[in-house]
Amino acid sequence: MNQGQSLAERGAAPRAQLLVFWDYDTQWGADRSRLPGGAKAWGHLEFPCTDRLLELHAEFAVPACFAVVGSAALPGRPPYHDPDQIRRIHAAGHEVASHSHRHEWLPGLGRQELAETLRSSKQAIEDCIGAAVRAFVPPYNQPFDYVAGGSISLGERREAGRTRTDLRRLCDALAESGYEFCRVAYRPMLQRLAEWRSGRRLDRPARVERIGSVNCLRLNSTGGFDAPVMAMLEQCVEARGVMVAYGHPHSLHAGASQDERHLVPFLRRVQQLQREQRLDTVLPTQLQPAMVS
Repeated sequence: MNQGQSLAERGAAPRAQLLVFWDYDTQWGADRSRLPGGAKAWGHLEFPCTDRLLELHAEFAVPACFAVVGSAALPGRPPYHDPDQIRRIHAAGHEVASHSHRHEWLPGLGRQELAETLRSSKQAIEDCIGAAVRAFVPPYNQPFDYVAGGSISLGERREAGRTRTDLRRLCDALAESGYEFCRVAYRPMLQRLAEWRSGRRLDRPARVERIGSVNCLRLNSTGGFDAPVMAMLEQCVEARGVMVAYGHPHSLHAGASQDERHLVPFLRRVQQLQREQRLDTVLPTQLQPAMVS
């Protein structure tokens, strides 16, 4: 999959670009579920579903970024650990990013706690795969609070208080810990107001932006691979923009938008667009400086 090559090195003409992420939570994420009912029991599903994902991505020649909870890379057994599987992900040519150390809710962390989860997760994954970890994906896609981007999260401010980690503080801490990329999900208030008036999401092709010293790419689709996500893919291809798609391995057979029955047609369409040279599927570390606004 030529993970280390940039688009320029491959001699590719400018065209639409797709980044596919899988948030690899394991039971660490299930234990910290913020959904009603508290802790969940789906952590054991992460491992067989990831094996299936590796088969599908190989079949359709689509690289992905697996955002891994750092503690899962430490020695141990499922449902909390599987360092051998994480090494297989890396060996298959996919990028391995950090997803914090134990799937912490970042807005509620102080500076020292934040620095520790970033450092320990990065170290655990790098020791596991023998390669540098440069990308980060926040658990729960939070923080949303980013005043410079027109996004204020009253929920985060109320629950985490004045010492909360907002998006700028997170990116500053990421840079200090040696990260270069972060997937973000803040939604500007004006966009949310327009969506409330129209009754639908108003996503558009994404652009890489700098927050502090970190390259950030904002989600522009809902989680999964169903019809609305396919429509955004087509929109990004026509506009030659950037598309961000993501899912969770444990949801591969859950019957919802992240289900394999949606993923397979999505990957098939991506493969077709790649063959037509209308789309490049790239990894976070392959983003070119020219793409950064």
